[in-house]
Amino acid sequence: QVQLAESGGGLVQAGGSLRLSCAASERTIGSYIMGWFRQVPGKEREFVSSITKGGDRTYYADSVKGRFTISRDNAKNTVYLQMNSLQFEDTAVYYCAARTRYSFSDYYTASRSYDYWGQGTQVTVSS
Repeated sequence: QVQLAESGGGLVQAGGSLRLSCAASERTIGSYIMGWFRQVPGKEREFVSSITKGGDRTYYADSVKGRFTISRDNAKNTVYLQMNSLQFEDTAVYYCAARTRYSFSDYYTASRSYDYWGQGTQVTVSS
């Protein structure tokens, strides 16, 4: 059982920055693809970004490409999401996710492709 805990959300003005963190309970986090998703009320959870086990490849939704950066520190069992140039449309609850099952690929954007989730952290961008 992998436990994930997000932190770093908050209220920020448009154009500002936030850094989200996702702390994992296991030291084996380096064996997992990690992802960030977000969700607003009434909409499905959407893919934001993911990172491979070793951190050598990263993937982004088109809506955040060039503004968000995902990274990981496996020694600290932590994954980060640096969010710059935040826009009102980025307002959502952000979730960290871990894919622990066997992976044929290193790129998964569907929420059903991930096995464990954090409780989420609210990001609110004021316009």
